[in-house]
Amino acid sequence: MERFINILVIDNNPINIDGLRAMLLGSGNNLIFCEDEASALPILEKRRVGIILINIQSKAVNGFELLQRLKSNPNSKDAYKIVISESTSSGVRLVKGFKEGAVDYISSPFNPNLVKAKIEVFKTLYFKDLRISQLLENIFPMNILKDLNTIGKFSPRKVEEGVVLFTDFIAFTKAAKKLKPMELLRELEGYFTKFDEITDRYKLEKIKTIGDSYMALAGVTETNDNPAVRATLAAIEIRNYMLNRKALAKATRTEAWDIRIGIHTGPLVAGVIGSKKISFDVWGDTVNIAARAEQNSVENNITITADVAKLVHPYFDITHRGEIKLKFGSFVDMYFVDQLKTENSLFNEGKLPNRALRLKCELPAMDFENTRTFIINKLKSALPDELDYHNLKHTLNVEKSAQRIAALEGVTGEDWIILRTAILFHDSGFIVRYEDNENFGIQMAKNELPKFGYSQEQIETITGIILATNKNNRPQTLLEKIMCDADHDYLGRADYHNVAKTLRNEFENYGKNLTDLEWIDFQLEYLENKHQFYTETAKNIRQRSKSQRIQELKKMRSKCL
Repeated sequence: MERFINILVIDNNPINIDGLRAMLLGSGNNLIFCEDEASALPILEKRRVGIILINIQSKAVNGFELLQRLKSNPNSKDAYKIVISESTSSGVRLVKGFKEGAVDYISSPFNPNLVKAKIEVFKTLYFKDLRISQLLENIFPMNILKDLNTIGKFSPRKVEEGVVLFTDFIAFTKAAKKLKPMELLRELEGYFTKFDEITDRYKLEKIKTIGDSYMALAGVTETNDNPAVRATLAAIEIRNYMLNRKALAKATRTEAWDIRIGIHTGPLVAGVIGSKKISFDVWGDTVNIAARAEQNSVENNITITADVAKLVHPYFDITHRGEIKLKFGSFVDMYFVDQLKTENSLFNEGKLPNRALRLKCELPAMDFENTRTFIINKLKSALPDELDYHNLKHTLNVEKSAQRIAALEGVTGEDWIILRTAILFHDSGFIVRYEDNENFGIQMAKNELPKFGYSQEQIETITGIILATNKNNRPQTLLEKIMCDADHDYLGRADYHNVAKTLRNEFENYGKNLTDLEWIDFQLEYLENKHQFYTETAKNIRQRSKSQRIQELKKMRSKCL
């Protein structure tokens, strides 16, 4: 499996630079060269770097001061710093480098095998660190992790208006008896994974699952506006997902589960508990009342308390259901949530929030996840069967390649969403025509994207990205360059010949038959004379392999003569 990493080299010695480029380029290493600290800092502001090589003897940079500053930069503080020094350098300088945060050194002139071995060791350590960080982020909220990393603990905190959401499956015990343990686990995993996606989309924090019960919070670990509205939006989407699953099960004559959901808001205490197996949790009557609301809900319905209803009634159609008795004799007024008010919903369907409501909740104005679902379903159902290459699999592979390049180039946030959107609509024109299909894809994007909250300015950017791959155009912006490089990422991959074969099959499906020699010449003409990678990242990680593919094709050509 390919592993991609940014390696920053701060050195102005051309011999060192040429040597490192020859030794390390390829194999997932994205080498970024800077002559001094001034040119390195903008890179570190934008990109996450895994390994940093610093020439401590360079007159253009004070390596020891730079090592100190790198400790506080969020994109470099966890990077492995390696110092470069001449083999005659004194041990005192190396020791000082280690004190300032360096983990190893390499001597120049370089020993290629030793340098490559050391880089591979620290790459392995970097990806292990990354995996550990990802696991911790799945266990703890980000503000908890920040406190644990900086001060080593998280003190209990009182939250005045936290929102607690509970779900559980109705008659779960009865349903569980019909399934084998592994089948039951897969079913639960499928449901809870979808719940995770939904709660994450609305900036909720999943706390835990207890058997078949699922618990999430809003307004406790994040600062987005309208936590009660966001929790109710998540509840509606969970409920509708369950109804869709039930309808599908009925059509296929399989089993389906029913759900009930409860939400309450009020004061609670949040904290970390445990000494060996620590966990984040919340306590207080708010949690108990939310659980009671869920227990007193009914099949595939959402029950909210009066405190939640006061906050969400301007945006949702709700129905009063009366008072519900709590465990200790008191009563709480409760309501059913029916749907979003049509004026606040996408397509006026009462299911998903429109752009205005998303902005009120400090959510991205673009509803990318539902945009993605829409276009993937469109491609899956409408692309011609003759498209062996330009099919849905190709679109998803381009999206995956773009994710790698964008991560290494430091593209995040709205720019990443816009790029992914352009990629998903890029080949939609093949639904209508094979040649010059980009304009149809652009028209579809212009027609559909406003419904999902995209602005005209964003749609124009997406249009430019789609057009960038036209053979008569040349990409200008970074997003356009990433689009072009991701679209042709396979030209520099080991699976090139397998992918190219699907393109040849597609040509034949559309009446373009080539002999073996003509097909090889077609590929060589494109790879040698027409195609180029545009981003430095793609050049670093794919150009060498692309050159190998060219040499392989030339050998194949000589055998055909």
